[in-house]
Amino acid sequence: MEDATTRLAQHHKLCDEDFAAAEDAARRGDWDRCGTVFDKFRRETEAHFCAEEDVLFPNFERRTGMSSGPTRMMRMEHMQMRGLLDQLAAAQAGRDTGAFCGAADTLLIMMQQHNLKEENILYPMCDQALAGDAEVASAIARTLDAAA
Repeated sequence: MEDATTRLAQHHKLCDEDFAAAEDAARRGDWDRCGTVFDKFRRETEAHFCAEEDVLFPNFERRTGMSSGPTRMMRMEHMQMRGLLDQLAAAQAGRDTGAFCGAADTLLIMMQQHNLKEENILYPMCDQALAGDAEVASAIARTLDAAA
């Protein structure tokens, strides 16, 4: 049986690939491609946030009693990243390469730092607290699969 966070860690890589493709398309001025790939990236990212905020974090918090620690910080970072996604969407709609790439650079740094914290600190804590809870892993997988 896989840990609750296995799919989430794998999903980071999918989101990273979509993000890189959207940024590359914007830099080349291929706005149709950028729009298509960015829409997929945004949908996948929102599904990822939902899998964490609606499934993983509440189950971890119930199991540990820890609700003001790392999950709170991750939720705040999700809010910040959602703001950057809005900026990227506006830049893509306006075909503004400078604005898109500026927001993309900021988002890339945030995502890298965020993912490192999740993969190296929070996910191991969650896996330990939720060991053997197949329903959590299944609910995460369903949430991610719905966005594909």
